[in-house]
Amino acid sequence: MNIASFWSLEYLMGQWRPTIGDPSFMGWFTVGSYFCCAILGAIMVFVNRKRDREFLLFWSTISLLMILLGINKQLDLQSLFTEVGRQIARAQGWIDYRRTVQFWFIVVFGTTVMGAFLLFVIMMKDLFRRFTLAFSGLFFLLGFIIIRASSFHHFDEILGFRVFELKMNWVLELAGIYLIFLAEFKEFFTEIVLFKKISAK
Repeated sequence: MNIASFWSLEYLMGQWRPTIGDPSFMGWFTVGSYFCCAILGAIMVFVNRKRDREFLLFWSTISLLMILLGINKQLDLQSLFTEVGRQIARAQGWIDYRRTVQFWFIVVFGTTVMGAFLLFVIMMKDLFRRFTLAFSGLFFLLGFIIIRASSFHHFDEILGFRVFELKMNWVLELAGIYLIFLAEFKEFFTEIVLFKKISAK
């Protein structure tokens, strides 16, 4: 295989194609939840009267993350990444060692994601108590992302496990989204109440 064909987009994409990954009701419900959360997060940026820098950075980051996760929910870009890795392994002859490489990738990826989360918490420590729900929701989502990225069989079984007909992947993902949503709604309500009090004076 020549270098040109190896690095061609068609080869690297393998069997992956840009299609709707989860056209079910729950799939679109989750996407809608992500986008609603993103919109309310953006509203948080505009309603903050004090223009606090940490506050603005926090909700801007949350809003952007919700948009990206909502898009990825249906495009399933992690599957593209997995396919690219598989194609490279096949072309370079180390496909038999892919499990070992996958394991160390997940270790590095998980450590990096959790490290970034802790750094974010430290940077936003003044907001941590105020938005504990949002930080908890973010932790749920990042944990879900790491588990999904692992693609190990026993993790797939965990995510497919049902509790009262609800899959664990729905529970983990939607719990993260709606914890953040509750934090946004609570802050939005607080801002509205304060605005009314100021206007009444």
